[in-house]
Amino acid sequence: MLNIFKEAFGDLRAGLGLRRVWIALASEDIGDQHKRTTLGPLWLLVNYLVFAGTFIFLIHGKTSYNYPAFVATGLFVWFYIMEVITSSVSLFQREESFIKGTTLPLSVYVMRFFMQSVIRAGYAFLGCLLVLYYSGIDISFLWLWSVLGIIIILLSVPPTIIVLAFLGAFFPDAQYLVSNLMRVGMFLTPVFWTYEGSGGIRHIFYHWNPFTYYLEMVRFPILWHKVPLEAFMITPIIGVGLWVAALLLLGRLRRQVVFML
Repeated sequence: MLNIFKEAFGDLRAGLGLRRVWIALASEDIGDQHKRTTLGPLWLLVNYLVFAGTFIFLIHGKTSYNYPAFVATGLFVWFYIMEVITSSVSLFQREESFIKGTTLPLSVYVMRFFMQSVIRAGYAFLGCLLVLYYSGIDISFLWLWSVLGIIIILLSVPPTIIVLAFLGAFFPDAQYLVSNLMRVGMFLTPVFWTYEGSGGIRHIFYHWNPFTYYLEMVRFPILWHKVPLEAFMITPIIGVGLWVAALLLLGRLRRQVVFML
């Protein structure tokens, strides 16, 4: 067991030592994805604003809370989580030529995608701030708890990528399964609907859905000026579990990935 963790930490240490490589590759990826377009990466900002604006326009009714801010924060967190999860499953397949043709640590590809997702989320974050500003939401020092929530989410992303990338490498059908589950998950997660204490199926989808607590960490301090202590207890536990699983997989299976691609 100790050798497994030693292998995993060795890969991570080597990958972090090559941070200039994966930062440069991630930046290049973002540019290539919007090559020859007029707005370039600003399309990421436009896409977020169009999607948020559509939900606000179609669903907004008389509510006791700031619904535009509710949607803006919910979509910002959900879009980031959904992109990470759906794209992570096929990560090693996308990097097949590099994995087979180089001796780079697997963590380089993980961190490359992580950096790419952070850059993309940065544009959505700007869009979220714009919606919050025009919604007239009151700024509070409690917003710092939302910043902490974002940091907790970011710390949980690398192990999530590792776990799902191994899943996709050894079980190729997983990418289709995960993609379909995330599409349905958007409607089962309180991204644009709220739970007001009623029972039934909505109660189950709210309290037994782990994504709910990631949304609450960012949303509650901004919208309701209170700290969701339950969310700040549950999400770090999930994060630790993900890191343990990621280290075990990385230490045990990293040499076998090349044979599964």
